[in-house]
Amino acid sequence: MEEIILMSDPRVAAVPVVECGEPLVDVRDAGTLLVHLRKQDPVHAFAHLREGVLERLLRAQRELPRGVRLMFIEGFRPPALQQRYFTEYADRLRAEHPGWPAERIRSAASRYVSPPEIAPHSAGAAVDVTLADHAWNELDLGTRVNASPEESEGACYTGAANIGGTARANREVLCGALTAAGLVNYPTEWWHWSFGDRYWALSTGAATARYGPTALPAAAG
Repeated sequence: MEEIILMSDPRVAAVPVVECGEPLVDVRDAGTLLVHLRKQDPVHAFAHLREGVLERLLRAQRELPRGVRLMFIEGFRPPALQQRYFTEYADRLRAEHPGWPAERIRSAASRYVSPPEIAPHSAGAAVDVTLADHAWNELDLGTRVNASPEESEGACYTGAANIGGTARANREVLCGALTAAGLVNYPTEWWHWSFGDRYWALSTGAATARYGPTALPAAAG
């Protein structure tokens, strides 16, 4: 098995960001993605991505077999919300493992929620996505989107062995289309893909990341 580099790895934070200034755009305006509302927020931040990420997501959509669609779950996540998610999960791990030192808590938490200072979602660079049919029925990918390592017994890892054949085949379809479009996967979360962020840069050998933390346009929502 290849080494899994976690978001908390210092090599990720060491990647410099050269912000390209590309705007956040509303994925609903594209009209071709299934956009689920389970992560909807009052200002619809969830439905936004950097323009270049959306372009690649639409490219991946065109690579899918007939009758299969990408279902968009979440894109941009404001930094304050990212901080809340990370703190809540780290606190849960701390309560369950009181003997763990702070660095181990941080590393374990980053399997599931990125540390806020380097979070791809807060750069508008990451998308949580699954597969569905045209009737909005989600396909079997082994776990629900956003299943934790504890809940899923590690089946949330993209290369997990403890999933069925149908789920494995569907993951291969998802991974094939998104990889061909230039996105990279976070291997502890089969649903998490990104482009242009620090994790993408480290994974692809790019010298710099294109996107740093950003904010929702004032007129969004």
